[in-house]
Amino acid sequence: MLIWCYLMSELMSELQFRALTTSGSTFTIPAAIAVIILCMRNKLAILGAALMLLLLVGLPAKAFAVAPTPTPAIAPTASPSPTPAPDVVLCEPGVFPQNYAVDCTVAGAAAYLSRMASLGYFYPPDPPPVTPLPESWFALPGKWRYARVLKDGERSVYSNLDNAIHNKHPNHLPKGFVFVSYEAVVYRDHKLYYRIDEAGRWMRRNDLAVVTPSQFRGVLVKEPPSHPFGWMVASVPTKRTPGLRWKDYTHHKMHRYEIIQVYDQKKANGTNWYMIAPDEWVAQRFVGLVFPRKEPPPGVTGGRWIEVNLFEQTLAVYDNYKLVFATLVSSGHAPFWTHPGLFRIYKKLKTTLMRGAFEADRSDYYSLEDVPWTMYYDDTRALHGAYWHDFFGYPTSHGCVNLSIADAHWLYEWSKVGDWVYVYDPSGKTPTDAEGGGP
Repeated sequence: MLIWCYLMSELMSELQFRALTTSGSTFTIPAAIAVIILCMRNKLAILGAALMLLLLVGLPAKAFAVAPTPTPAIAPTASPSPTPAPDVVLCEPGVFPQNYAVDCTVAGAAAYLSRMASLGYFYPPDPPPVTPLPESWFALPGKWRYARVLKDGERSVYSNLDNAIHNKHPNHLPKGFVFVSYEAVVYRDHKLYYRIDEAGRWMRRNDLAVVTPSQFRGVLVKEPPSHPFGWMVASVPTKRTPGLRWKDYTHHKMHRYEIIQVYDQKKANGTNWYMIAPDEWVAQRFVGLVFPRKEPPPGVTGGRWIEVNLFEQTLAVYDNYKLVFATLVSSGHAPFWTHPGLFRIYKKLKTTLMRGAFEADRSDYYSLEDVPWTMYYDDTRALHGAYWHDFFGYPTSHGCVNLSIADAHWLYEWSKVGDWVYVYDPSGKTPTDAEGGGP
């Protein structure tokens, strides 16, 4: 009898476990205890246990139900994303104009591409309609090269090679910003000697530093550009947003003299910022831009003129009202500003000597031999090639407009005496009465 009751208790426990883990069942501990007590008291254990089991199994499902413990609700941390209606169809990636009727929703990739297209940026991007000036334009009027006269040297000049070799009867060039052109080099007794002019004057190597002119070249414009374009004048990384509030620099570094296009413009931190690619911005001080014109500037008659933008440090050439050439320049720095105004080319020289000083003590003396491809337009101010620096895109000169040798050569061949030269500063900061007029 005891063994039978033990087996029944085990049966009751199993039934109770299933009741607790099965939805709708309510077999509980009190019922199991009642069965065991009856088994121990009733002589007819088998019959009583069977009847009790049938009775308990047949009880209503909700007789001894235990309510489950509710799980506390968790407040959402953010508004859930709206679930699109089942009948909404996203447009395929592509460009959809704002007023274009479509039977799909312009979102995601389609919205991004459409926004970029509204700024004139398409995938893949179209390069500006320009071609670099051919290298063949990098040519001098004569067969010479250039060297700088060292300030801390003796600056000795000899009337012939023999005197230079034996250091006899030297003359001395004045101190200052002095460059010479040389036509021949002779090697004697492990030393170099340079013939600096047709008269046969010579200088020693220890008084000179040979210079290599800038290889920068502007561009020929094939068709009217749809966007402002220009060049980087410094090597800097782009930013994802305009301004300096966020240090969100990209991993894309732009390089000096790299050609760019402008698709959008915003002002931040007191300066203009330009979008040169999707989510890539650069500050104005790092670029030199050309803003194509559709009409001649004030005062220009006819469709042929040269235009110098002092703020951007760029030059643009128009022929038959069309932009045909553009490049970077170096105009006059303070206090030797390049004058804004409207001028005409009045003299052209393939090469010329530029020499002078503005200070009374001649501390700013300069002498530049064989300045190539010179076009005078404003008294002593000229457009000309500059072989002594590579700072195009920044004010550098004593008032003239400096170009690379290749650019000056092209402009010299294109220009005519009497052509218009329009010099302006859109910022209005350049004085109009400054002194100057040197290279």
